[in-house]
Amino acid sequence: MDEAGTLRVVIAEDNYLVREGVRRLLEDSGEVDVVASVGNGTELRDAVRRMSPDAVLTDIRMPPSHHMEGIEAAHDIRASSPETGVVVLSQHADESYAMALFADGSAGLGYLLKDRIGDLEDLVHALREVRAGGSVIDPQIVDTLVRRRSAAASSPLAALSPRELEVLREMARGRTNAGIEQALFLSSSTVEKHVNAIFTKLRLPESGVHRRVAAVLAFLQDGGGAAAPSE
Repeated sequence: MDEAGTLRVVIAEDNYLVREGVRRLLEDSGEVDVVASVGNGTELRDAVRRMSPDAVLTDIRMPPSHHMEGIEAAHDIRASSPETGVVVLSQHADESYAMALFADGSAGLGYLLKDRIGDLEDLVHALREVRAGGSVIDPQIVDTLVRRRSAAASSPLAALSPRELEVLREMARGRTNAGIEQALFLSSSTVEKHVNAIFTKLRLPESGVHRRVAAVLAFLQDGGGAAAPSE
């Protein structure tokens, strides 16, 4: 990231028109410099090695198998270039993809649906969040999981109040406490109370570096161990 705070980003998307559209969208924000745009996982890894970007925005499915190349590349990039954050884009609101992405840890990783591309502010925020070592999960995935897991009496989410579930959704978007205050029209003390209650009810240790994301991953892992779809 340069002195002006501009993010250096590599884009990976096999559809040329989509790739160029995303590139122009990000660069028009004035906050992003797209240093490379590629069409497959091999080119993505090479570009990261050459350019050392702040963040990567990659499709989940790319040649040759069009299955989970984006997730595999994300794991490789985080292992070889831990200073580079990775946001994976998917057309599918399926939590098993998120499970696969976060299987070995959540730091520096994000999972968003492609619909989120149209919200430039959220997209740039996600890139900045993973660059800083945080994580972002698409709120639609969160909503699906909240409904499914909270319905089960054995789920840790069953202990959360409706308002705490709302706060959890906002946490999954990478919002700070101040952002949650604005989104839900709550006071600072009320948000802090709900966040602490979530940590306590989900039994998250105080020493956790990314407890906010761990709160979301708690129900990703709660009965969500299905294999990623093979379509």
